[in-house]
Amino acid sequence: MSSGTAQHNGVVQDNSPEALEAQVERNREELAATVDALHHKLDVKAQAKKRVALVRDAATTDSGKPSPALLGVAALAVAGVGLLVWRRARG
Repeated sequence: MSSGTAQHNGVVQDNSPEALEAQVERNREELAATVDALHHKLDVKAQAKKRVALVRDAATTDSGKPSPALLGVAALAVAGVGLLVWRRARG
């Protein structure tokens, strides 16, 4: 083994300043990626906005108008409520 190298568990490691700096840089990049992932996971406001956008896209057409399926469901809901009110008033 030359100076600047070490053997640990049968693996030769380069302990030169350049190798150590490269390892520190890799560790920083991994830590930054981990912090970014945690920030994204814990950002409730951004997740809520994303879900609202998904629901809005699913409920509207490309022009921004309510989708026909949504209108049909709304019409059925109004008819159901109307039927319940009518039945209560009669009986």
